[in-house]
Amino acid sequence: MLRTRSPIRPLQPADREAALEICARDIASNVFVASRILDGAIENQPQALLAHRVGRHVDSLLWANANVVPVETSPESRDAFVDRLRRNRRQVASILGPKEQVEGIWSLVAPTWGEAREIRSRQPLAVTSTPPSALGITLDHRVRRAQPGEAEIVLPAAEHMFTHEIGYPPYIGSPRAYLAAIAGLIRRGHTYIATDTGPDGAERVIFKTDIGSAALGCVQLQGVWLAPELRGRGYAVPLIASAVELVMRDVAQLVTLYVNDFNLPARAAYRRVGFVEAGDLMTVLM
Repeated sequence: MLRTRSPIRPLQPADREAALEICARDIASNVFVASRILDGAIENQPQALLAHRVGRHVDSLLWANANVVPVETSPESRDAFVDRLRRNRRQVASILGPKEQVEGIWSLVAPTWGEAREIRSRQPLAVTSTPPSALGITLDHRVRRAQPGEAEIVLPAAEHMFTHEIGYPPYIGSPRAYLAAIAGLIRRGHTYIATDTGPDGAERVIFKTDIGSAALGCVQLQGVWLAPELRGRGYAVPLIASAVELVMRDVAQLVTLYVNDFNLPARAAYRRVGFVEAGDLMTVLM
């Protein structure tokens, strides 16, 4: 009996440029995977980055680790990717990416994977390449890059943001591993904060955001957080604007982020900073 060879293979080093070209078709949507390729995922996590081939030609990609992220997939390539995914249900925490592609994958795996913990069916993808100061937005010059050694003061903000966004805390017991992840972002210059002095006289973080991904002239912000007691008081726009301005200066001119469609205050703040909604993402939390 003849067996048809699967069109799905781990991405190879020789495919690196082709893969980046695929990501560049819509870099605002695909910057997560592009950044992992540039960070060495092909060599260091060879089973996490899958390619769909037509003959020798790579036409779409799938990041298949704890997060599943499709890149430029078609109905045909999604069918093939899902054959591989069905074996790895226990390893997957979420499926996220462009709405149509995530819907297609989820519809194929849901019958065997079971019910999702939560489905965020519409998350507008917002983009800007205009410095907020050029739009007349007032900046809050307290925003700066976090410095090595500041992971401890960033921890409460990061923990609060993660818990309220994902629905469970980022660690149980010791925060050592989570602190190490925060410190890693700080070492790369990927965390921006504003601080003030708390009631106890200690310095505290009142605003933070991180660069989650950076590749091909594009940055995706994540973990945008403002201290709850400051919300609704006019602080958000100047703080976000300052972070965007610094990211454009330090890293890349095209800045993106995505937000839950029901988070109307955040969407309004991003619009005031200059972001334009340019597509829809979707996340399935397992």
